Parts: sequence; C-alpha cells; structure tokens
Amino acid sequence: MSMETRTRSLTSGETSTFEAVSAVIVALAAVATVLGFAGLFMVIPATATVAGVQVATLVGGLLAALGLAILAAGVLSAAELIETSPSPTTGLVTGVSYGLLTLVVVGLVTSQTLGLSMLWPVLALVAAVGVAFGTAVAREDLGATVPAGVYLLFSGGLIATGVIAPGFSWQPGGMSGTITGVIAVPLLAVVGGLIAVWVSARAYGGFGARGRQNGAYALIGATVIAILSVLVMVVAFVVWKGFGPMTDGIQWGLYLDFYHYFHVHVPIWDKYVAVNGPKLWFYWPFVMEPYHPLGQAPNGILPAIVGTVWLVLGAVVMAVPLGVGAAVFLTEYAEQGRFTQLVEVSTNGLWSTPSIVYGLFGLAFLVPRFGNQNSILAGQIVLGSMLLPLVLITSRESLKSVPDDYRNASAALGVGRWQTIKSVVVPAAMPGVITGVILGVGRIAGETAPILLVTLGEPLPSSAPEVITGSFAFTGSFPFVTVPTIDLVQSASALPLQLYTVISAGLSENLSFAWGTALVLLLVVLSFYAVGIASRIYFRKKLHQ
Repeated sequence: MSMETRTRSLTSGETSTFEAVSAVIVALAAVATVLGFAGLFMVIPATATVAGVQVATLVGGLLAALGLAILAAGVLSAAELIETSPSPTTGLVTGVSYGLLTLVVVGLVTSQTLGLSMLWPVLALVAAVGVAFGTAVAREDLGATVPAGVYLLFSGGLIATGVIAPGFSWQPGGMSGTITGVIAVPLLAVVGGLIAVWVSARAYGGFGARGRQNGAYALIGATVIAILSVLVMVVAFVVWKGFGPMTDGIQWGLYLDFYHYFHVHVPIWDKYVAVNGPKLWFYWPFVMEPYHPLGQAPNGILPAIVGTVWLVLGAVVMAVPLGVGAAVFLTEYAEQGRFTQLVEVSTNGLWSTPSIVYGLFGLAFLVPRFGNQNSILAGQIVLGSMLLPLVLITSRESLKSVPDDYRNASAALGVGRWQTIKSVVVPAAMPGVITGVILGVGRIAGETAPILLVTLGEPLPSSAPEVITGSFAFTGSFPFVTVPTIDLVQSASALPLQLYTVISAGLSENLSFAWGTALVLLLVVLSFYAVGIASRIYFRKKLHQ
C-alpha cells in the first residue's frame, strides 16, 4: 500500500481538521493551567462547585481527557492516518525531561505509597533512565505523546476517582509539612497543563522541526502567561481582600458654605452682601485617621502613609543625584581600569546585601549620632544607601547604551565635553535612569527590617509626624522673613511596619485591617511607579522631538 493510500489527508483549506483539534487541545491545556493557578491562590478553590460538580473532579476529568487526546494524536500519527512529519527519534531534551518527571513520580509512589524505604531510589532511577532512553530513541510522535498521555491519565485519574481529593492529606516521610488536597490538586493541574500545552503544540505543528518550534513557543508563552497571571492574581487578591476595609466609612456630600462678600454702597442702601455656595466635603477614615487604641473612632493609617512618603522622598533625594553623578563620572570621565572594576564589584555587592544588614548598620552607626533616637532621617539615609547601588548600576548601563555617534556629532559641532554630557548624553539615557529609580523605589517602599530598627517609635502611632511646621512669612524685623521648621529627627511609622504590627500584635483575628493596609501600600508604590513612568514618557518624547 502506497504512502498516498495509507495517509488520509484531512486538509481542508489552510487548516486541517487535525490542526484544529490540536488547537482545541492546546486551549484546554491552557485552561487546566489557569485553573491550577487559580486554585493555588484560592481564587477558584478545589472545593468549589460548578454546575453541581466539584472543581477538583472537573480538573481530574480535564487532565484525563487531555491525556487520551494526546495519546490519540500520537497513535494516529504513528499509524500514518494523519499527515505529520515526525523525526525518526524524539531527541535528548524530551527524553531527559520525561526522565526527570518519571524520577519524581516513581520516587513518590514507591517511597510514600508502597513504603519501599530502601529500594525506592533504585527503582525510581531505573524507571527514569528507562523512560528517558526509550523516549529519546523512539519515533517522535510516539516518544513525545505516550509518556505525557500516560502521566496525564494517571494524575487525572487519581483526582477524578477521589484518591487525591480536597480532603486528601499527606505528610511525606522525614518532612514536617503536610500537603493537602486543596494544594495537591491545583499543583497537578499546573504541571499537567504545561506538559499538555507543550505536547499538543508539537502535534499542532505536525511534529518535526515545525512542531518542536511550536512546542517551544507554546511552553515559553504559557510560562510567561503563568507568571503574569500570578502577578495579576496577587494584585487582584489584595484588592479583593482589602478594598472593602479600605473604603469602609467613606462619606461625601455638598453643603452651603460662605464663599465671599462684597460691599454694595449706593445711596440709602449701604450693605455687605455675603454669597454662599455649595462645597464638596469628603471623609475617608481609613487614610485620614490614625489608629485609635481604645476604638473610640474609626481606625486609620494616616501616620504610616505620611511616614512612608517622607522616607521614600528622602531616600530618592539622597540617592539619585549621587548615583547619577557617579555613573556620569565613571562612564564619561574615568578610564576603564582597576578603579572602575572595583566600583562595579562593590556596587553589585551592595545591591545584593540583605536589607537587615543595612538596618543593623543604621542602628549601630546612625541612631547614636542622632541622640540615640530612631528617626525619619536615619531611615532615609539607610533606604537611600540601599537605593544608591541600583541607581548607579542602571545609570551606568543607560549611559553606556547611548551611541558614540551622539558624542562625536556634538564634538564635531565644537560643543564642549561637559555641555555634550549635559545636553545630549544624559537626556538620552534618562529613560533608563528613571526605570532604575522606579525599580529601586518599589523595593525600598516595601522594606520592613531596616525601618523597624532605625525609624520606628510607637508601633501604632496615634498621630502623623509633623515634619514641617510653620510657613514662609515676611516680618518687620531682621531677617524680615520666617521659614518653616523641618524636623526629621523624630520617630515615625511606615506602611510595611504598620502591616507587620497589625498582624503580629494580636490583631490577626481581624485581618481586614491588615488587608486594607496592604492595599494602601500597593497603591502608594503604584503611585510612585506612575510618577516615574510619566517622567520616562516625557523624556522619551523630548528625545524624539
């Protein structure tokens, strides 16, 4: 029987039926992965029900169905009932991947279920080597699909039949932790979904070079989507938990109030006419009130918000000019040699230093010099020291990325070196510099350890720090002007500290306050990001003018 006779092409137009079915399998595999992540974050827990069916059962059935579909794709391709172009062998990468998966599965089954305390490593290793070798030398359509299909049928069957259910509990030998079904089911869904995405994308491409490329793209894309999904779910979870407590008690309205008056002077009628008008009033207790220990009024986090803003502003003011200036000197003036290498190694090491070490340094060196008092100034210096290495590193890389043609063109016009740096090089590098500052601000705004050591006074302060008191005013005596007083040597709280204190100070029974604080911290960080992104867009537009 000829190849043309045995191979029944299902091609219709540009997309064959097999490709369409494979695309559906890819989509279902992606759904299984998303369900797994949603279950891990309890957005859709395994105990929930959809149309009267528990989510865990649906996940198990979906994994088993994916396993059957992938096995069918491999068998149909091997029987040449569909038009594919598999390679003679599957390849080493696929073999090693399935071998590692087999090592884990067989190791867990033999050690935890069968109780083979001594033989399980040997059995797991033999099985892993056998699967890896068999997969690597097998024809690609069978080698890629059979191990994946068997694993999906095995894991999906365990879940669908209730062996691994939400009430499942397993404490691995030699470990103190316990794995419950609420975690195990989503975890199996994530692993199985990613494997199914990879294999079904290879089948969609008809195996061979095109199939491997599709599989790699799909796996990378699924991984990226999974990472973004984790980020979105974290933010969504905080918003879901914290929005209610954060907005509780908001009141607003209009009332008539005195606007201004004017003097009307006409014969007989000489009066002052007052004009009233509507004014908008707004009251948001969570961000406009401090914490009231006795609970006489709604509790808020105003002192922590004010403290966070002052700490971040001071750190940015200290670190950004120093970091950018040092980067300009090292990149534009200093020769590449031992000194610059030493600076690079030092800044990389400082950026990798744990924050608690910075806090300990501030406690031992700065606090005694400020009268043995925790203060905002000490916190600003410590956080600025943490921010400085990142600003220096990113600024140097941004300055290096500016093409030398810019410098040469400016020099050809007779412009001096400093003027070229100030007017050409630094503006061109500014978007990258701002990106580094944004990343650094995001880190220091959420730091807890150094602030706890050098800034914190009362854990739950009842009033916000008054850093600036008074105002500018002209007077009749020398020096004929008064200026506001700035007091940074005073203790303060911050949002990360407020969050930590609320959770650890015996208030964990009512976590709504903590979730509201977390959401406000998130919004404060995002507001700093928004300012940085707006600045970056401005400099980019200015650069292209």
